Amino acid sequence: MDSFDFSSKKVLVTGASRGIGLGIARGFARARADLFIIGTNDKVHETANSLTKESGNPVEGLVCDITDRHAVSKTVSQLGQIDVLINNAGYERLTPILESGSEVEDIFRRIIDVNILGTYYVTREAVSGMVSGSRIVITASVWGKTGMAGFTAYCASKHANIGFMRALADELGPRGITVNAVCPGWVRTDAAMRSLSIMASNESRSEEDCLNDILSAQAIEGLMEPDDVASTYLFLASDKACNITGQALSVDRGELLT
Repeated sequence: MDSFDFSSKKVLVTGASRGIGLGIARGFARARADLFIIGTNDKVHETANSLTKESGNPVEGLVCDITDRHAVSKTVSQLGQIDVLINNAGYERLTPILESGSEVEDIFRRIIDVNILGTYYVTREAVSGMVSGSRIVITASVWGKTGMAGFTAYCASKHANIGFMRALADELGPRGITVNAVCPGWVRTDAAMRSLSIMASNESRSEEDCLNDILSAQAIEGLMEPDDVASTYLFLASDKACNITGQALSVDRGELLT
């Protein structure tokens, strides 16, 4: 990642307080971007301060609920022209179709609100000021290309992210703006480990056994860390990827060989 230089670029990363988003933000901070990160609570300020100290490059944290259209407008509009938008914020929970009660429906709605509407709101606000050469990258998932029992809302939202990306790439291409998606496989994040725990419990298995089965389906063994995925985002945001748009790139160690 040290080979990238974004010193003249204003970069906005959503969902950057932890997990993959934090790995992405760390990469752009090291690449000297004029970096702004969005999180849902004050932890984003701690993250920004930590990244600033770690990289020696100023990083500003912004608190914003991306499902709140007014909040998104107020937050993003103050940044002016954005050169690179990384739509990474997401919400992952199980939503079993046969689960009774209203709670699962509330979770389903929240996933759609964050992963689809939130992505749309931030993009809509940012793109109005983008110029030729700007980049948009969306975090989808390998589950946006396939499915997983119990994760209907999450899979639906990630399929939607990919469809949104493809249509937007076609729409913004004439303006010289590229739009792509990254589809991570299994990465060691809080959300992924929570899902693993629930999957193992539902199957009456240990988390270790469940994870071993998952990783054995990969062509390359091992569980990825957030920093392992981040370089793909920097590449797609760079001038080196100027001819790539409308693509959903899997970073999954060969979990899906498509």
